[in-house]
Amino acid sequence: MTGTPDGLPPLSEVIRAHGLSARKGLGQNFILDLNLTRRIARAAGPLDAVNIVEIGAGPGGLTRALLLEGAAKVYAVERDERCLPALEEIASHYPGRVEILRGDALEMDLSELAPSPARIVANLPYGASTELLARWLTTEPWPPWYDRMVLMFQREVAERIVSAPGCKAFGRLSVLAQWRTSPRKLLNLPPRAFTPAPKVDSTLVEFVPVPEPEPAGSCAALQQVVATAFGQRRKMLRKSLRSLMQEPEKTLESIGIDPSLRAEALSVSEFCALARIWHANN
Repeated sequence: MTGTPDGLPPLSEVIRAHGLSARKGLGQNFILDLNLTRRIARAAGPLDAVNIVEIGAGPGGLTRALLLEGAAKVYAVERDERCLPALEEIASHYPGRVEILRGDALEMDLSELAPSPARIVANLPYGASTELLARWLTTEPWPPWYDRMVLMFQREVAERIVSAPGCKAFGRLSVLAQWRTSPRKLLNLPPRAFTPAPKVDSTLVEFVPVPEPEPAGSCAALQQVVATAFGQRRKMLRKSLRSLMQEPEKTLESIGIDPSLRAEALSVSEFCALARIWHANN
């Protein structure tokens, strides 16, 4: 008897048996406590009949929790070959409920992996977290192929995602996330919850897609405008937008935006209005 709810060895024993250690270069920080990973899985639930896409499954701590909490199937994406044998043991223990996908999530079309209803749940590798999120927020067509995302980030990144206009943390991710989804923080975790312990706290964030984002507009245009505006966020908009449009001051004034404001002062709706005008002229 192992003493674990799923009958598999404790994750610490699995890691030791396979000679695994977290690699900083891959942004790995394992959560060994099954009670904690089950708490994360429950936060992503209910999971009955839901297909989960898990990025950076590692040795399978969260994978096991998702299965215990009732996920129909987990599509476990992992690029670290050292972790694959541990994941294969879980797949053998749960016949037909785990599919292991070896490779880099940044190079995959995840929309083709799991049948609907699909949900992304992951303790994301730190180094790829913002790039992955931006990709999922800008996927086309919209509404997206997933019904929800529940993702672990460094706390600083989570604060940027949910930050309100006027705050220093408000930026590109804030605009994209808040236009297309309803993001909210679910759970804060201290460094000691991970092995090895990172130097920062982590936060679990939920993203529920908005079927028809308002104001309506082009996501590609919004991305371009937001990237340009925040690319020089210390400058006033009339200066930071010069590389994008010929007369930014007139364009801003035409929709009631003070050209002397900085990007962080604009609301999501104002960014959408600005993107709509730029898109119409280009």
